[in-house]
Amino acid sequence: MGPKAKEAVPGASRLYDRVREILESARASVARSVNTTQVVANWLIGREIVEEEQRGSRRAGYGQQLVVQLAEKLTTEYGAGWSAQNLFYMKQFYLSYSRLLPQGDILHAVRGEFPDASIVHAARGQSNAVRSISPDAWQPGVLHPHLSWTHYRTLLRVSRSEARAFYEIEAIHNAWSARNLERQINSLLFERLAKSRDKKGLLRLATRGQEVMQPIDVFKDPTVIEFLGLPESPRLVESKLEQALINNLQTFLLELGKGFALVSRQERITLDGDHFYIDLVFYHTILKCYVLVDLKVGKLTHADLGQIQFYVNYYDRERRTEGDNPTLGLILCPDKNDAVVKYTLGEQLARKIFTSRYQLYLPTEEELEQELRRELRQLALPGPEPTGKRTRKP
Repeated sequence: MGPKAKEAVPGASRLYDRVREILESARASVARSVNTTQVVANWLIGREIVEEEQRGSRRAGYGQQLVVQLAEKLTTEYGAGWSAQNLFYMKQFYLSYSRLLPQGDILHAVRGEFPDASIVHAARGQSNAVRSISPDAWQPGVLHPHLSWTHYRTLLRVSRSEARAFYEIEAIHNAWSARNLERQINSLLFERLAKSRDKKGLLRLATRGQEVMQPIDVFKDPTVIEFLGLPESPRLVESKLEQALINNLQTFLLELGKGFALVSRQERITLDGDHFYIDLVFYHTILKCYVLVDLKVGKLTHADLGQIQFYVNYYDRERRTEGDNPTLGLILCPDKNDAVVKYTLGEQLARKIFTSRYQLYLPTEEELEQELRRELRQLALPGPEPTGKRTRKP
């Protein structure tokens, strides 16, 4: 006979769940504490460098020599991680995030918590000070405990202050990892959302982040899906594109934006014996509606627009339930003629059906400018001034 099976003790499972929750919470708390300690220590180091430069000689190159010598001494004593480049990042970090906290100056908040002002105690005091800030009181440019040093290093590479503020807000609100943050910056998310907004819209992006209040706030053009690793090829088929999106669903949802939940793929509609298939069906939890996605590998045609309109009408009549808002349709295609879209849909349908070019590579600001100029020419509006930013990498 085999060993006697152990009888389940009443309550053991519930006890395990509670203890596990405590341990997971403690681990997360320790990780946040370590991250915040490093962030504030680096901020204080940057502050010391800036103040020493201001007190020191004004001769040319003094600041650079000062940092290089400091890097050599720190590397000798503490090992790797203290290069001159990293110290310059810390200096830039202090200069970019030297604004006041609601409770007062950052350093005062630190010393108020721990009068001895040692680096470790200061960092922990800063952690407490930051955690005491309510979500409504926090604003971009003020240290936040949910952002690590890697997050801040990535944000410092964004030169435009309004774009950096936008990414900072979104990283916190959406709990982006540092890797996700870098991907969104590289895909020019801010520029893609901002390219058709007026000055008031740009200000809201920089101060509030992406707000979803109506369908137009959700969809962006172009949609960047470089993470699929698919080559630009006329032989690309829709089934392969769909499968690649499903295989990379988490990143695809990140690109689509907040609120999307996948419901089904290749959903079949049968009418009088004829079968039709919707590529992807999502439900948008903020807009409270279904979003039907149709994938195309060729240039968009008026027949494609009629097809997505058919899907949307069917869902509104057969699948939409009480509490659901009208269904939305999205066609992802590599190329389109906006005049065809305009005259096929008209103003009313244009509020329910959207089209977006997808790109299998990261865009450049020049490409986005050209896209915006093309749209503005159709509306007879003036275009933006050239920025002379980076070009696409081969």
